[in-house]
Amino acid sequence: MLLSDPFTKALRDTSRSMLTWALAITAVGAMYASFWPTMQSPEMMEAMAAYPEGMMEAFNFNDVTTPAGYLGSAVFGLLIPLLVAVFGITAGARSIAGDEEAGSLDLLLAHPVGRAKAALQRFAAVAVWLALTGALLWLALVAIRGPAEFTAVGVGQLAAMSLHLVLFGVAFAALAYGVGAATGSRATALGVGAVVAVLGYLANAVLPQVEALAWTRNLSPFRWYLAGDPLVNGVQVGGVLLLVGFAAALVAAGTWRFTQRDIAV
Repeated sequence: MLLSDPFTKALRDTSRSMLTWALAITAVGAMYASFWPTMQSPEMMEAMAAYPEGMMEAFNFNDVTTPAGYLGSAVFGLLIPLLVAVFGITAGARSIAGDEEAGSLDLLLAHPVGRAKAALQRFAAVAVWLALTGALLWLALVAIRGPAEFTAVGVGQLAAMSLHLVLFGVAFAALAYGVGAATGSRATALGVGAVVAVLGYLANAVLPQVEALAWTRNLSPFRWYLAGDPLVNGVQVGGVLLLVGFAAALVAAGTWRFTQRDIAV
């Protein structure tokens, strides 16, 4: 029965807001990708060349002269990963801490499954929505790659980049889920997720401009997501393992703490 399963109940209860997020991210990504033909004009190339190199690196605009470089910068370099991070943090914080603060967590715990299994099923539902977002974005980019003139970027490379994006979102969802499950505070989960996202971006794009701080890049989820240029070289095993390991550790820690502490119902 649908209501006896926390996973399908979570999918059903959050379907409207999650589909809105997924479609909005897909629309923004497709819109920016469709601008590629305009970037090839001499006037636009000249304008982009006039920007300071440091500012271009800070916005992950490292190469806008090729289709892969443009998509990696304008679509997957800044705006879309930030939106996906916000999506993941919001959904992850809501999965346990949101219900606990609303006083409705007893409905989840009333299901005939253990506390840990119920919590993990709630997180699995968040991961499914993030995977759907990546799939929709991939389909949209494949659909417009001919009209938008970026056929030089293969379907497989777009799939690899979308996979990295999904895992990036899952990592931030796991962070918010873990903090929320451990503390029962949605505000704390949102705050920690936002701080880590900002620091992660700075560590990848801004701080390395100071040579002595270049090492910070290796600690950033943004680096794990973008390193190796998946749009050119396909799936990067190292980055995938770091993102999966980061997410798994946080989900495990948060779920364990959730099973140990007193909760508000």
